[in-house]
Amino acid sequence: MTRELRSARYGAVLTFVLAGLMVGTMTVRIPALTDKLGLSEATVGTILLAWGLGALVTMQSMRRVMARVGSRAVLRAGGPLTALGLLGVALAPDLPLLLVAAALFGMAFGTVDVAMNAQGSAVEQAYGRPLMNGMHAGWCVGAIGAGGLGSLAIAAGLPFTVHVTLIALVSLPVLVLLGRTYLPEPPAAAGTAGTVAGERRRLPAIVYLLGAIMFFAFMVEGTIADWNGLYMRDELGAPEALAALGYPVFELGMLIARLTGDRLRVRFGVRGMLTVSGVATAGFFAVVLLAPAATVAVSAMFFVGLGVATISPLTLSLAGTATATPGPAIAQAGAMGYAGLLLGPVVIGFLSDATSLRTALGIGVVLGLLIALSARLLPRHEPATVSPLPVVREPVEAAA
Repeated sequence: MTRELRSARYGAVLTFVLAGLMVGTMTVRIPALTDKLGLSEATVGTILLAWGLGALVTMQSMRRVMARVGSRAVLRAGGPLTALGLLGVALAPDLPLLLVAAALFGMAFGTVDVAMNAQGSAVEQAYGRPLMNGMHAGWCVGAIGAGGLGSLAIAAGLPFTVHVTLIALVSLPVLVLLGRTYLPEPPAAAGTAGTVAGERRRLPAIVYLLGAIMFFAFMVEGTIADWNGLYMRDELGAPEALAALGYPVFELGMLIARLTGDRLRVRFGVRGMLTVSGVATAGFFAVVLLAPAATVAVSAMFFVGLGVATISPLTLSLAGTATATPGPAIAQAGAMGYAGLLLGPVVIGFLSDATSLRTALGIGVVLGLLIALSARLLPRHEPATVSPLPVVREPVEAAA
């Protein structure tokens, strides 16, 4: 194992951590943002939509960019721009500028999200074994860290502007330094004229199937993030403090699953894991909806997190092996996934108005079953994650 390869792995993981930290920080301080600018709930929804649409637009446009320049170049530019976008959100003095800053933050994050997954795929293939779940665990660490630091900031009385500015200013130089660790893809993956022309054609069907599975999984995640607390409070009568525990418990389940997911993949394969994950997501989501008390529902959220956690890392990892260039395939699957993240909460809102929130959330059970059924359409034998890529040129050191 070379120093360059180890540095690339740690750099990719830290990029996931910082991405989770920056996005999570904006999310956990939304109440303070509403106080700062006197925003209504509908206006907050508009701001989040501007952020999400910005991310989706750039993710959808990344196929050609990734084919031309590769993930390393995109991350070196997109990482610092994401930190600057968060800084813009922190310093925005009024609603119009906040909407612009949120959209720019989302656009920068969209480039990073695609590129860090493509970089993770390149590192994974260079290592010759599954690593993507562990990298996505870094996102969970960052998101959980954002929640903890947010709680400390609130307890210390830090205003929204000060807290978010500090996170952005700390993240910016770290992301610049991480740019030195990213792995260069080989020429075929970095993009030649023939490669770029090829990427303009339709990608293999499996990429769109994986994107659909990711769409279902992200709909589940978005539904839980946006509606879990309201369901616990209004439908199960939970105190607000208990209702707020549902999402952190869900994230904890995701973290544990992702820390163990790469080892499970070696044993059971992507097809088997996705099938079990879909069934588990449907089953435990049903427990949440049928729970007689909020404590039971909160406990079940942990197992929903366990079920859904590995779906997006597995689909992105497999997408990265579907073509000679992982970036465009990951960009397509990722864009489809994020569409689910945006659409899920909206669908729940419309369905809850027409029926009830409990009935609307039943879509989570349906989505879990769709994941399990879609997984059965995947090939029984996945491509080797892992013929090592010819990217490391330093002398081999003694393995640690």
